[in-house]
Amino acid sequence: QVQLVESGGRLVQTGGSLKLSCAASGRPFGNFVMGWFRQAPGKERGFVAAVSWSDGNTTYADSVKGRFTISRDNAKNTWYLQMNNLKPEDTAVYYCNARHSDYHLISYWGRGTQVTVSS
Repeated sequence: QVQLVESGGRLVQTGGSLKLSCAASGRPFGNFVMGWFRQAPGKERGFVAAVSWSDGNTTYADSVKGRFTISRDNAKNTWYLQMNNLKPEDTAVYYCNARHSDYHLISYWGRGTQVTVSS
């Protein structure tokens, strides 16, 4: 059974930093893209960042470029989201996702971790 477990969310002040982690288990992820999404109250879940498990290529939403960094540790089956210069609009539940590179219907989600940025 595939499991993704996020950790690291908490309350932080504007301008602060947080590092989220997502630990995956249950299958090999060699052909997957690992990502972070977020959902604020009353809004749809949206893309934040992604990293290719195989070659490390990264992509970011425009709203987080230059502030957030996604990385992965293949040996630990874990990927991370380093968030710097946090803003109140970053407040959301952050979900990690693992999606097969070719077969996009093969997709797994974590349960989410709350990030709250106080002004």
